[in-house]
Amino acid sequence: MPKVTAAYREARRDEIIDAALRAFAAKGFQGTSMADVIAETGLSAGAIYGHFAGKKELFAAVAARTLQSRRLEVEAQQAGGRLLTPGEVVATILRGMRDTFDTRLLVQLWADAAADPGILESIGAPLAFVPEAFGASVRPWFEAHPEHAGGDIDATIARLVPIMLALGQGFMIQRQIFPDFDDEAYLASVRELLPH
Repeated sequence: MPKVTAAYREARRDEIIDAALRAFAAKGFQGTSMADVIAETGLSAGAIYGHFAGKKELFAAVAARTLQSRRLEVEAQQAGGRLLTPGEVVATILRGMRDTFDTRLLVQLWADAAADPGILESIGAPLAFVPEAFGASVRPWFEAHPEHAGGDIDATIARLVPIMLALGQGFMIQRQIFPDFDDEAYLASVRELLPH
């Protein structure tokens, strides 16, 4: 049997994550079974389980890849030496989520988690890194502009991150329920409301 390369395994893993994202978006986290993901990929169950132990692990991979790609986008924009303000970080992440991820999945997931504590337990660990990632993305700006931190950068970031997350959640929910929601006006307001 020919040896499978790391690049092949990584490509197959990405293919499975893409299929899981489509399945989760169509049926929500709760409504999606591993059989749905298997059918979406067209692969065998063994091919899927060779990469992921189950639905929770798959969801964690979807969440991690999505946020990591958004974080890389923020880092790429800051690589030129211009640090993004907290509002620009949020706007960049949300614009990227909007353009590359079916945000209905998150809205469905939040609704399911509110009704079922078991779901909240399942998704808690995979999403635990989100506040840390937001904090890490705004830290360089606060270090360059300590006057906006009131003398304590860590405390300022700790207070600000939940607000940044709430602005993101509000963006995703309003996009789903208000047909005339103006993404760009919202993102412009986010940039103005947060320290700049």
